[in-house]
Amino acid sequence: MKTRLTTITVTLALALAAQASFAHDDHAHGHDNEAIGKPGTATATTRTVNVNMTDNMRFTPSNIVAKQGETIRFVIKNSGGIKHEFVLGTEKELKEHYEVMKKNPEMEHSDPNMITLAGGQTGEVVWQFTKAGKIDFACLQPGHYDAGMKGKVAVAKGKAVASAEPETHEHKH
Repeated sequence: MKTRLTTITVTLALALAAQASFAHDDHAHGHDNEAIGKPGTATATTRTVNVNMTDNMRFTPSNIVAKQGETIRFVIKNSGGIKHEFVLGTEKELKEHYEVMKKNPEMEHSDPNMITLAGGQTGEVVWQFTKAGKIDFACLQPGHYDAGMKGKVAVAKGKAVASAEPETHEHKH
């Protein structure tokens, strides 16, 4: 009887853990990576795009052009003094995640489509754009999205051609 009760308890615990894992994957972040692409690998990077985040709630550049199939290394710099994020997603995903962030401002997460940086820090997101269309990006720290801290990646149809040397695009003021 004791062995059977232990087996039932362990089975129930495993089932609940699996359910929590699926719920986490589907609902905690709600990413539809197929719609926005997939995590890229550094070796497949075709170019580097430098993106600056500032305390005036802006990304520079805020409009980026990519080709379908292209893998971009985004070098993200937070030149401000407060925490900012760079999050790739659909507009719907970003708005939903922003509402969660407003309720849980200290929520920590580390997904391949995003990076959170304290003031003065620099980091990278490597992303492959598998479908043509518009991909949004935003800072989801409370108040930042509403203040206009967002941008777009326009992904043109066609296949990117990998180059031997990654091209670096810098935007300076």
